[in-house]
Amino acid sequence: MTYPKGRWAQWTGLVIGGTVALFPGILFAANAADQLYERTLMTAADGRCRLFAPAIGSALDAARAQARGATLRSGATQAQVEALEGRARSKAAAAACNSKDLTTAAERVRGAFEAYATLQKMTYPGDVASWQADRPVSATFPVWRLSQPSTFGPDRLIFGLAGRAKAVMAVATFADGAQPYAARLVMRDPARTQGPYIDARGGRSLSAKVAPRSASQVFNAETRDEAALTLLPTGAKTGMGFRFPMAAAEALSLLDPREAVILEFTFAGRNGGDLVRKAYVEVGDFAAGRAFLR
Repeated sequence: MTYPKGRWAQWTGLVIGGTVALFPGILFAANAADQLYERTLMTAADGRCRLFAPAIGSALDAARAQARGATLRSGATQAQVEALEGRARSKAAAAACNSKDLTTAAERVRGAFEAYATLQKMTYPGDVASWQADRPVSATFPVWRLSQPSTFGPDRLIFGLAGRAKAVMAVATFADGAQPYAARLVMRDPARTQGPYIDARGGRSLSAKVAPRSASQVFNAETRDEAALTLLPTGAKTGMGFRFPMAAAEALSLLDPREAVILEFTFAGRNGGDLVRKAYVEVGDFAAGRAFLR
């Protein structure tokens, strides 16, 4: 989705024009960076001036998160993206809430996002996998709100946010009927790293897009239960459901869309040791899908 041009473009043009100077190595990505700047600016202005109804504001924020992911995928570093976002927020902070230019910009954003705000489903494609976002909820049985399927060997998994509470869940079915007694969600720790670990030699393999254990944070599953039928992978009759702390969703939202996270399922071995099976999930536009649900 792109914004209408005209006065909106004139108002933001001075700083958006500086995007080329900020990202000299990725001129081909100017459109993604410009969209990130625009959407960050208007999201910040909305937070200060209450420009939009909640549905429009949520739609704008989801589009901002998606533009952020596109800018990172195009080759911008985390530091470059944060600098661009900082400039957008500074510009928004300097604008008077009743200024004609801001009012005009808000009207055009409102018109651009009214239809988007009414959508009930969205698919967010990634480099390898996609997230499916669904706004409808059920009062009688849990359904996936934001989900990504994965296969690991003969086993299958769905990971994401489920139910009215948008709980962080992993539901897995194991071809040999094995029952794991624990599960862990492992992801890069931004506080201990300067960016994602992506091995270009790994191609599309998600295992080449994860941080080493020494640079990762681990979320242990809080519950282990038989999964509801409505959460099982297609065609599966039974499966195990693991719920992780809500903090895992926020941590996942902070990651680079190009990287992956690991789900580790632990089984009791025959000789007393543990056996671990690993599944990989692409971060992708998880943050955008999460914002869409809001």
